[in-house]
Amino acid sequence: MRAVTRTVLGLGLAGAGVLGWASLIERNAFVLRRFEVPVLPAGADPLRVLHLSDMHLLPRQRAKSTWIHSLASLDPDLVVNTGDNLAGPDAVPAVLDTFELLLDRPGVFVLGSNDYFSPKVKNPFRYLTRNHAEGLGTSNRLPTADLIRGLGSRGWVDLSNRRDTLTVRGLRLDFVGVDDPHLGYDRLDLVRGSASPEADLTIGVTHAPYQRVLDAFADDGAALLIAGHTHGGQVCVPRYGALVTNCDLDTSRAKGLSRWWPGAGHRPSSEAPEGAAWLEVSAGLGTSPTAPVRLACRPEATLLTLVPRD
Repeated sequence: MRAVTRTVLGLGLAGAGVLGWASLIERNAFVLRRFEVPVLPAGADPLRVLHLSDMHLLPRQRAKSTWIHSLASLDPDLVVNTGDNLAGPDAVPAVLDTFELLLDRPGVFVLGSNDYFSPKVKNPFRYLTRNHAEGLGTSNRLPTADLIRGLGSRGWVDLSNRRDTLTVRGLRLDFVGVDDPHLGYDRLDLVRGSASPEADLTIGVTHAPYQRVLDAFADDGAALLIAGHTHGGQVCVPRYGALVTNCDLDTSRAKGLSRWWPGAGHRPSSEAPEGAAWLEVSAGLGTSPTAPVRLACRPEATLLTLVPRD
């Protein structure tokens, strides 16, 4: 009996230790990921793209804000923000302060569900089921218009169900974006169309990397697809990886750089045909206040160095 008691006590202490690490240490252990992506025309100079996603910011989260603020020292040529910036109704001023120096750079953004609605307290294990999306859009509204106005007033381009073009360091970059597919707000019918041959690069931007959106972007000729939403699985198994992606993307693509082509489904990047798009999914910078843990999945921003194609 004493042996059983010691075993149960040991397991309990180990579980408490893991939870403490995930909630107090790892979720604040921010890291910058770097990838080189060959998508530019021959002879073009490299382009530095900073990708930020899933900040889920509360005004009291000073460490997160300070770390993101410091990323301006990377001197990016372009900033791409794939949404879920807010975690409460009073967060917009804190978000704009956090982005202050980065807003001086060319930027584009789309919105996520937590730019529209406050997170709800719910059973965290439901995240591991097919019912994870139930209840979205039924909680308190957030000041979305204030966020859009604040980012737009500094020149960042809203790509929610829109196409637009920026010239960055002499390169014509065409963008196609959608509003949050996780809420069903995406309107692909408004943005479909073949990539212009006059563009040096076409980039598809979405918060949630649902296959219907990735397929449409790739089919229309976007060479680079950028997304967030997955949190990289958030609670992962060491040496195994993500258990879920919170959408229909396969877990092997829950974060990082991979290849995507129309109909890729769960096929590995090693089977990518010639000309397949590059897909970068960020594990994001935060967590919902109702599930403030990360395990084997550190919060991240991504610096993409775009270089000429081989």
